[in-house]
Amino acid sequence: MTETYEVIVVGGGTAGLSAALVLGRARRRTLVVDAGEPRNAPAAHMQGYLSRDGMPPADFLAIGREEIARYGVDLVRDTAVDVTEGEGEHFTVELASGRTVRARRLVVTTGLRDELPTVPGVAERFGRDVLHCPYCHGWEVRDQAFGVLATSPLSVHQALVVTQWSKDVTFFLHEVAEDDLTDDDLRRLAAAGVDVVPGEVAGLVVEDDRLTGVRLADGTTHAREVLFVAPRAVPQTGLLQRLGAELNETPFGAYPVVDATGRTTVAGVWAAGNAMGFAEQVVNAASGGYRAGATINGELLMTDLDAAVRV
Repeated sequence: MTETYEVIVVGGGTAGLSAALVLGRARRRTLVVDAGEPRNAPAAHMQGYLSRDGMPPADFLAIGREEIARYGVDLVRDTAVDVTEGEGEHFTVELASGRTVRARRLVVTTGLRDELPTVPGVAERFGRDVLHCPYCHGWEVRDQAFGVLATSPLSVHQALVVTQWSKDVTFFLHEVAEDDLTDDDLRRLAAAGVDVVPGEVAGLVVEDDRLTGVRLADGTTHAREVLFVAPRAVPQTGLLQRLGAELNETPFGAYPVVDATGRTTVAGVWAAGNAMGFAEQVVNAASGGYRAGATINGELLMTDLDAAVRV
């Protein structure tokens, strides 16, 4: 038997829980499908969220799940593997467990996956002393010896930004050729006091479970305490693509075209959090989920009232 809800939220991270909280409080029968794979799982703490600065992400999500349960929102630990659109803007979602659920509206908050460079040690230390966002972690590692691992010429921006937190910054070009940097790039790096080191990075030096250096392929080692890296963003937009949502190509992946509320080009479907953009931090994701939830409730209300008027 296919269970029917008013709204299905696919993704149980910050954006999904925020949308579900608004919908639950509006007395909408809502289901959250949570695969249990939040993007910020490797991080011990989250920063920059007013009143929750420094809180472990797992604790934050646990509180969110408790809050939505108070308002009758159902949550299932499962993965949405397919979605189809039926008549009258009804959506059927197939779950990995074999269960199928149906709803009038759909919120996709499936986020993105960080694809790290295949440098030995980077994945193992990601979220500890290998970091990606100085706004998330810069204060905690301030004034230490920073390294920045180039993954593309766009990494120049990251190398410049992290100088706000440390004046000891080394930019490892890795597989990026020095000729790929513009004259403006080189001038800005010099003005910021960033040392530029060509050559492939072969691995990290770790002693007593802490990063102490970056080792190049030629055997030279540079003492560093923190390494910043920009992962390749892989948006988890498979469900949106199945529904035919229009995507916008960016340097950080293809994301759905949305309006200010997160509404996609598919009627009845919203996106929020990192499913709609690379730079959505936790606080942005919560806001996006809230806007989507409130908009959906208003739309359902007016749709039903107009139907009653016609009758």
